[in-house]
Amino acid sequence: MNKERFIFAPATKQYTKYSLSRSSLQPNPLTQFNTWYSQAVESGEPLAESCTLSTASLPSGRVSARIVLFKELDRRGFIVYSNWQTSKKAFDVKSNPRAAITFFWKVLERQVRVEGRTEFVTPEESLAYFRTRPRESQIGAHASPQSQTVKSREELEQYVQEAREKFKDVEDIPLPEGWGGMRIVPDEIEFWQGRDNRVHDRFSYTRENEASQWKIERLAP
Repeated sequence: MNKERFIFAPATKQYTKYSLSRSSLQPNPLTQFNTWYSQAVESGEPLAESCTLSTASLPSGRVSARIVLFKELDRRGFIVYSNWQTSKKAFDVKSNPRAAITFFWKVLERQVRVEGRTEFVTPEESLAYFRTRPRESQIGAHASPQSQTVKSREELEQYVQEAREKFKDVEDIPLPEGWGGMRIVPDEIEFWQGRDNRVHDRFSYTRENEASQWKIERLAP
């Protein structure tokens, strides 16, 4: 045993629940995703909307990733909401307007990978979603200088208290500056179904641009 190794996780898990064939796939990957997402929710998957959002800064090429909650799927792509003024991902997409998200649904032994260009939704769309958040979450969005250094928890809570005081007589809290939705318009979506002995089923949908037809190919695991 290597004494310098902190973690060693030999392969023991077998994926045996489902399979995925070309004939079972829908022509549009957004429709296929909607089906899989609904099945993940129905399966009891905790936080089926959680996904890893990856961005990269240019010219360094440095990649960063974080877990976020996917909130909307429309005919053009996948939408997440966040602070796009002070956060690390905000600076990444300003220099490199591409991103990737990955969903993993343990219960169904499935993954979905999405790659594409980013764009921001309209302020009206962002406000419509913002209105669905609990009031304290709205206040938190105003209070937090996301990803910036704070000296202590007490300082952060002071920001929150100041925001509460600012909006105490305001029924409809306004949308914070720089906060809103970002859509990933995909040019590649991969569906991964775990299979036994690591011989997984993988299918990739790709296209050149939004006007192009989707091309579907099986990938080796």
